Amino acid sequence: MKQKLTCLALILVLAGCGADPEPTKQAAVTVDGDRAILSEPDKADFLKVATVEKDQGSTLRLPGRLVWDEDRTVRIVPQVGGRVQKIAVEIGSAVKAGQMLAVLASPDFGQAQADARKAQADQQLAKQALERQRELHAAGIVADKDWQQAQAEAVRAQAEAERASRRLAGLGGASDGSYLLRTPLAGVVVERNLNPGLEYRPEAGVEPLFVVTDPTRLWLRLDASEGDLAALKAGEKISLQVKQYPDERFAGVIVHVGDFVDPSTRTVRVRGEVPNPDRRLKGGMFVTALIELPPTSALHVPAAAVFLVGEQRYAFVEEATGRYVRRAVQAGAERDGWLDIHAGLREGEKVVVEGNLHLIKYFKNTPQPARPAAK
Repeated sequence: MKQKLTCLALILVLAGCGADPEPTKQAAVTVDGDRAILSEPDKADFLKVATVEKDQGSTLRLPGRLVWDEDRTVRIVPQVGGRVQKIAVEIGSAVKAGQMLAVLASPDFGQAQADARKAQADQQLAKQALERQRELHAAGIVADKDWQQAQAEAVRAQAEAERASRRLAGLGGASDGSYLLRTPLAGVVVERNLNPGLEYRPEAGVEPLFVVTDPTRLWLRLDASEGDLAALKAGEKISLQVKQYPDERFAGVIVHVGDFVDPSTRTVRVRGEVPNPDRRLKGGMFVTALIELPPTSALHVPAAAVFLVGEQRYAFVEEATGRYVRRAVQAGAERDGWLDIHAGLREGEKVVVEGNLHLIKYFKNTPQPARPAAK
């Protein structure tokens, strides 16, 4: 019998060793008005607090994207249709203003040449007719009406000849009917959307055949919230953070702050310029713009300290270990994980930043917060 009892005791000991340890229980919470009081203050370790601080300055971070400088970019589209005969440049080629990019065999251009020649011939005939009418009118042989009609016809023919010549000169091309596609700006070919033999028609609405730009300067497009507008103005210097170069910063400057707030996103378009002399930055890159903000009179708390119940923001302020009062606050913009506090808190107070959602559930007839406070 003694041996059986010993075996039973050994089994119970082993079973106890194999069981999971009992989890630490959180202290019970009672509510007195707006106060949450822990019955066992020594078990308040699950609540983390932080101190309300004055704003010592911060960094505003805005997402953005680099694009081509539109003041130095041209998208080249032929003014006439035709078939591509020759391509003179490739992507990455440096080109000068007026340099030929491609040659098109263009019936449309040939027609423009024919129209110009016909207009010149008509102008010459009109001049000769006008000279004859002048002589006859001086001799009293023709009426004033015929003389005036000859003058009008000469003016019309001259205008038509000038129009056809200007159109032909604007199109460019060669005497054999080939249409020469040229770039009006110097830069680098960054896009080419044609192949030999391509049949191009202006009415098709296709994308530009070439895009030429100067990539040594780029534009920066940012989307700023309404709360950030006070910190943004033309001429403000910024630095760019690019994930492709994590240890470097690139300088830039704000050029324009938009005058329109997007009704769906509540953001404002901001444009900047970024020098790119070594061409390491590329059009289309996503970047983060960093703008250093000076100290202000506002107070700061970690964003996790403020939560939203209904339409009101609250924070739990620690009165003593295990005693926390729920207080309504007015919060502003969020930057780098910190919220501006305009009312409801005082400098030096401690607020709960972890565990506040556990406390709020003990308040009766209070809707549960849907999410932490947003910007």
